[in-house]
Amino acid sequence: MADVRREIDRLDRVLVELLAERQTYIERAGHIKPARDTVRDEARIEDVVAKVLAEAQEKGLSADVAEAVWRIMIDRFIAHEFDVFDGRSRPAAE
Repeated sequence: MADVRREIDRLDRVLVELLAERQTYIERAGHIKPARDTVRDEARIEDVVAKVLAEAQEKGLSADVAEAVWRIMIDRFIAHEFDVFDGRSRPAAE
């Protein structure tokens, strides 16, 4: 069991690194998008989920797990992107 837990911990570290990298692109999008109403894009969300489900099937990942994880992740990253978008127009603190 210790070996299994060690490998799960290793994978968690890799996942955190990948999510941090994904976040940098989310933040870039928050700076690039021209209007607040473009931050949440339902068509893009469904496209991402469809691609993830196809990859999950190919790799043997449960579709239920993949869809739930990605929808939550997308939701939280959109919230973060709103924060970035909203923060870009604030004046710098004096």
